[in-house]
Amino acid sequence: MRTRSMLSSQWVFAAAVVVLMAGCAAESDGSTQETSSSASSTRTVQSEFGEVELPTDPQRALGMYTTDLDILLTLGVPIADEQPIRGDGWTTFPEFFPQEPLEDVKPFKNYPEYNYEKLLEVAPDLILNGLGYDKELVKRLPDIAPTYSVDAFKEGFDWRDTFESTAEALGKTAEYEEWMTEYETKVEEVKARIEDAGIDPVVAGVTYWEGKVVVDCYGVPCLVFEDLGLRTSPLGMADNGIGTELSSERYEELHGIDVAFMYSGQDDASQKQHEDTLATLSENDLWAEAAFIENDELHNYDMEMVYGSPSGQWAFLEVVEQALLD
Repeated sequence: MRTRSMLSSQWVFAAAVVVLMAGCAAESDGSTQETSSSASSTRTVQSEFGEVELPTDPQRALGMYTTDLDILLTLGVPIADEQPIRGDGWTTFPEFFPQEPLEDVKPFKNYPEYNYEKLLEVAPDLILNGLGYDKELVKRLPDIAPTYSVDAFKEGFDWRDTFESTAEALGKTAEYEEWMTEYETKVEEVKARIEDAGIDPVVAGVTYWEGKVVVDCYGVPCLVFEDLGLRTSPLGMADNGIGTELSSERYEELHGIDVAFMYSGQDDASQKQHEDTLATLSENDLWAEAAFIENDELHNYDMEMVYGSPSGQWAFLEVVEQALLD
């Protein structure tokens, strides 16, 4: 059922679009012709949601989610001076993102609630939208700017596939290939160091949710484990990577994991929650007897690395490198 606030938000959004379009149509001087000429420099590309027309030389691109922003930065696409971040505890861009191109860029909250009015105000000339699972969002964003949408959060897929198709759509294949070459070179270096060290640990991603420890194989961590040829706990591989939920009396099943990785947010509240979680878990003898706890091999990392972007993949690779080799 629609609430009054939902209807009000939709009316404001629609009205803003009308005003914006009317303002463009009302102009008839040389600047409008120049804009029109610039806008006519487009390419038609195929997306998951049909054909879309994108500018060939965008100057104010916007990433709908932070992973989209990271892809734009990696591909060298000029970005607008305001960009979205998560609104549930985050106050700035992820710390593992390249910071120099973000020095003069202001963040605004746009997830899990979308700020359509702010998106209009920023006036991007291109939107990269990885939240393609939200069909209403896919439908509405083209009213703001030309939009390339993908569903970048499907379970059991490699985000690098959509990274490649996005690069092709934006005419940035060379930049994609350059990043892939650098990443693969780094992977081979770390693999060689692991082999030289003579170690062969069983690794896993673990989280704590509603009184249960979850061992799963979702997103970037599992991709990095696979890239490095590491042995991943069968608990994480269960149910096509969805993993295994363990109630407190089953924590003994964790004892076969040598090195574990647990995420948290980067803000103070999330760090406090992480510390409280570990304190709660430490009261369970079966948890305390797990090899990765006894040997101090539970490693914390930023939750935003999970979701799939160039900087996130590289950063988690470095987390694993440090955990295993430093």
